[in-house]
Amino acid sequence: MSSVPTEVQVRPGTEADLVALTDLYNHYVRETAITFDTVPFTPEERRPWLLSHPEDGPYRLLVAQEAESTTILGYATSSPFRWKPAYDTSVEVTIYLAPEAGGRGIGTLLYKALFEALADEDLHRAYAGIAQPNEASARLHTRFGFAHVGTYREVGRKFDRYWDVAWYERPLGRES
Repeated sequence: MSSVPTEVQVRPGTEADLVALTDLYNHYVRETAITFDTVPFTPEERRPWLLSHPEDGPYRLLVAQEAESTTILGYATSSPFRWKPAYDTSVEVTIYLAPEAGGRGIGTLLYKALFEALADEDLHRAYAGIAQPNEASARLHTRFGFAHVGTYREVGRKFDRYWDVAWYERPLGRES
């Protein structure tokens, strides 16, 4: 993997990013089983998702972009793991990269910034579900201290086949 070019910056996502983020995500909806959404979104349909990730707190949206342009290279989020109160100290994390941005270290840059941003939050664990197969994502998560804790077999159906999802976890806060 090559190093990240210095012209890449990571910043909080804003409403100005909504169209670009929706387009990036819709690529994965249409072309891959990485997400189990099956119908592309309009920016208006994606707005509540964007607004659920403020600049502070445990639920973040960080965007990687080329410094010389407004081109979004990818994003990372932390979101509620489940909606019941006892899960409040757990988050689910994810990364989506623009197709041309893979292999440049941008995922590493995004996760490094995300976990630094979450370091002072009242969080205990981060979880990541990785649709299989996806060796690049498994390697990235392992590099960041995630351990495989189990696999849901044939849990999602997309493109007329069933897909497995491997689950990974990592400690946060004082443990990490």
